[in-house]
Amino acid sequence: MFARKVAVRLKPDSLPLFAALMDGEILPWLRQQEGFLDLITLAAADGSEVATITFWDHEGNAEVCNSTGYPKVVRTLEQLLGGIPYVKTYYVVSSTCHSAALPRPTETGELDAGSPVQENGPAQPGHQSCETTSAFAIKEES
Repeated sequence: MFARKVAVRLKPDSLPLFAALMDGEILPWLRQQEGFLDLITLAAADGSEVATITFWDHEGNAEVCNSTGYPKVVRTLEQLLGGIPYVKTYYVVSSTCHSAALPRPTETGELDAGSPVQENGPAQPGHQSCETTSAFAIKEES
C-alpha cells in the first residue's frame, strides 16, 4: 500500500468550504481513480491548516493520479489556500487498518481476494476500525 500526504495552510475561515469541496467534488473524483483506497482529511484545531492522506494500492496508480488530476484539484481549492501545498509520499510498512485488505464479495457471492474493500464511512459490521500505528519510508516530492 502507498500513501500520499498533502499539507497546506488555509485562508481564515475557509475550513467549512474546504471540507465541502473535499466531500462534494474531490472525494467522488478520487473514488473513480484506479487504485484509490481511502482518504483521510485532518485539520488543525483552529482551522488554519489541513492535511490530506490518500491511500493507494500501488505507487504507480498514485503517480498517474498525481500527474493527471492533482493540478485540477489545486485549481479547485486555490481560492481557499494560504500557501503552496507540501507533498510527501510514503510506503505503508505496517497498519492496523485491515479493512483496506479485506476481500470483496463478487456478484456470485464468492470472495475476490484481489479486490480490496473501499470503506469511506463508519465501520460496518465485520470490519475493523482504523487505528494506524504505521512506520513509513519517506519519499519527498518536488
